[in-house]
Amino acid sequence: MSANSFVVALDVGGTSMKGGLVSDSGAVLLSERRPTPRADGPDAVVAAISTFISDLAGSGDGAPAGVGLAVPGLVSEHSAIYATNLGWRDVPATAFTTLDVPVMLGHDVRTGGLAESTLGAGRGLSDFLFLPIGTGIAGALIIRGEPYGGSSGWAGEIGHTPVFPDGEQCACGQFGCLETYASAASVGRRYSQRAGLEGVRAEQVVSSDDPIAIEVWDEAVEALSLALATYTLLLDPSVIVLGGGLAEAGPALFDPVRTRLVKRLAFREAPPLIPAALGVDAGMLGAALLGWRAAGRPELGPGWAVDVRSEPLVS
Repeated sequence: MSANSFVVALDVGGTSMKGGLVSDSGAVLLSERRPTPRADGPDAVVAAISTFISDLAGSGDGAPAGVGLAVPGLVSEHSAIYATNLGWRDVPATAFTTLDVPVMLGHDVRTGGLAESTLGAGRGLSDFLFLPIGTGIAGALIIRGEPYGGSSGWAGEIGHTPVFPDGEQCACGQFGCLETYASAASVGRRYSQRAGLEGVRAEQVVSSDDPIAIEVWDEAVEALSLALATYTLLLDPSVIVLGGGLAEAGPALFDPVRTRLVKRLAFREAPPLIPAALGVDAGMLGAALLGWRAAGRPELGPGWAVDVRSEPLVS
């Protein structure tokens, strides 16, 4: 591996960070996961990211061509403006690394959507919605092949669309948000509260046939179909790509959501619902695309193999 033939890519989440080295041919040369020290404060998180980037770069042959970072919250290419769950404000991209290489930041979900658009389930599609359903819910609006951030960077917050206006209060302060009913965390929480139990996970609710589980899951499906119908009528996506942990439910999620979406769109066809292709690698692979863009190589990506998740040399 020659100097400048790879970039450092890092996907930063609230609990863990996944990083890697990705070559200009799309090969994942190395990947590693580390915890995010969120409890230690925002400065500690920034320092941990910087150390992680340096360690990854040091495993390569020579200096990386660039660094790509996928981070949560409000973000521009050059600054992590605000992230509630990490506690930072206005952190410049250069603060995340001591390396003298170009750096580009991206919103975590939109960066995952970029990867799905370029390499995954949305490859070859111009317009689609990428909707990972995990602890929370946020979407990436892919328009003409690129994630759309909106006028101020808040586009894609479909998780805070009020599907039941008189419903439960969301952590965001609004009432009846999609995320309050259909995120993996909410499905587990709502079942636990009604059943008088603790720590029930969403996958346990999905696989259960008791009446409370059926009711909670039905409400989640209803909320999701309402939000997707509204999105479809506004933006007419070619497909809707569902990802995240809850999408692992497979037919238990896709079949009822698809059926209800079709019924809600009385005068037009519903867009196909398809599973995301890149799984937990989407954010890191999207960060690699950002790293190559920072390095002045925006043309890279479309020519990479469909399955770029090769076995890493080190993991």
